[in-house]
Amino acid sequence: MKRVMIRIVSAVLAAEAFAALPKMPVRPTPDAATLKMNAGRELKFMNPLPRQRCGGKTCGTYNNREFACPGLLTTQEHDLGDTIWNLRKVVWADRRLVAIDGRYLMCQLNWIRDHVHQMKGFCHWEHDLTSFLDFILDTQRADGQFFELIKQIDDPHWMFVPEDCSVLYPEDNQSLVRLELEADIEYLMVEGCVQAWRVTGDDEWLKRALPRLEKGIDYQTSDVKRWDPERGLCKRPYTIDTWDFTKDPGSACNRSVVLTEPMAIMHGDNTGVYQAMSQLAWVNERFGNAEKAAAWRARAATLRANAMRHLWNGKFFIHQLAINCEPYDENEAERLSMSDAYALNRGMLTRDECRSIIEEYKGRRATTKAFAEWFTIDPPYNMKIGNHPPGEYVNGAICPFTAGELAKGAFENGFEKYGWDILQRLVKMIKEDDGKLFFLYHPTTRAPQGRGPSAWGAAAVLSAIDQGLAGITDLDKQYRRLRFAPRWAVTDYTEGRYLTGYERAAKFVDTRWVFTDRGLRYRVESPAQEVVAHILLSEGRHASKVLVNGVEQRFTVTKGESADYVDLVVKGHPSIDFEVLYE
Repeated sequence: MKRVMIRIVSAVLAAEAFAALPKMPVRPTPDAATLKMNAGRELKFMNPLPRQRCGGKTCGTYNNREFACPGLLTTQEHDLGDTIWNLRKVVWADRRLVAIDGRYLMCQLNWIRDHVHQMKGFCHWEHDLTSFLDFILDTQRADGQFFELIKQIDDPHWMFVPEDCSVLYPEDNQSLVRLELEADIEYLMVEGCVQAWRVTGDDEWLKRALPRLEKGIDYQTSDVKRWDPERGLCKRPYTIDTWDFTKDPGSACNRSVVLTEPMAIMHGDNTGVYQAMSQLAWVNERFGNAEKAAAWRARAATLRANAMRHLWNGKFFIHQLAINCEPYDENEAERLSMSDAYALNRGMLTRDECRSIIEEYKGRRATTKAFAEWFTIDPPYNMKIGNHPPGEYVNGAICPFTAGELAKGAFENGFEKYGWDILQRLVKMIKEDDGKLFFLYHPTTRAPQGRGPSAWGAAAVLSAIDQGLAGITDLDKQYRRLRFAPRWAVTDYTEGRYLTGYERAAKFVDTRWVFTDRGLRYRVESPAQEVVAHILLSEGRHASKVLVNGVEQRFTVTKGESADYVDLVVKGHPSIDFEVLYE
């Protein structure tokens, strides 16, 4: 009781002291027309951002924790800004160092798969983008296979594989391992190196990496354990999607490829290799290797044709195509798996094919008993796979990385409202869970399921916000060529500011917007020498005029889900004002 009284007295004294302070003069907020950035513009920004309050309500946090890279400020509530902040925390929590063979590596977990998937988030703020990639490049096996993970020697992973799939470093008590049955490492190395290069802008580094990346894809598409020459597609042991175990209980301790055991072709390996081939073509073309670029594009086209012939069921990709055994059950041709969502963003599918996959997810949302349609697989196997029963772990749990990839694909393929709906559900879920996002969730109870990196999903959701909703995509390196396809018009945010970029390179893209009855305006400050604009209008509105820095421009119109986009290209302006006036 005494302690309570002391607190009450202290509070009273503090209040009296505050009241005794001299009153600060009340200064009027500047009129919008006086703001420098509004000079000469037909549509005015009403409110400078950041701010804590607007229109009598709280719109920002104390010290603006919601503004970072990436970060969002608005004149309404700050729920989405808080969500981005929480997603950053989830990704950041996976950062660590590994000491091995005289080197110190920054790893977002010590698996290159997790590292590359999480790069979709940490590329914006991380200063060490290459040390882990360099180690995996430098230890590439002579035949082209990459290792993937670093584990303490007293962890048994190195015992799960053949001798040529592990290297021991006794002085460091570390092992370098390739879980042999994994079939995604070679293409993920291409994805990771290209993204690291976009941040650093280091052409010489990428030139040194290029032959090893090409060797990895050559290995993936030729080795007897990796390639099915009859169908011209990548193969793997019969796993759940991209995972590293089969229904054989022994696979928990044996991650080898045994060709006499059940093998299958999984679509995600092939869409990933297609993306890698396309990236290798683009890099070679950039470096003046036109002949090699054409060869990679031809190989990619052949791979696509084979995948569509053998794996596409007319609506989406089947889960696994068994090639030396009977399917595990009768549902493989209609089983939707997480790699269908990844396929939306790997460049292999046409717009209509992407829309077909998205329609399948939307349809299953209406019929599933799960709390969301962000499946690992659906339906799950009605048996244990790797000792996981239906609905548990990757045998039917719900995952944020599917949600992120699906949302990004929805924004990009004319389902803007659906993409925003997915993000809204994630915002609500993260808020209810005190800012946390988990690796997997039980499909009906929504109870978190661990045994994996939550940052994998958090990075995918960050990417959906960054490239899907904010619509900012680096088309070159360090945003020298920028695709600007914002979809804020599908939200309730009528005025806001979104920042993204690469802190390592001190290259930022700072965008502001305002929507009015007369039209909309975006202000873009960036390093871009060329901006390819694809700007979503408010529903039911049509553009009569487009101004760039006050000068009228020619534009074209394309259709979105429920509203028009205006399209134009602008060159040579570090600060661009897009004003779209409505009819």
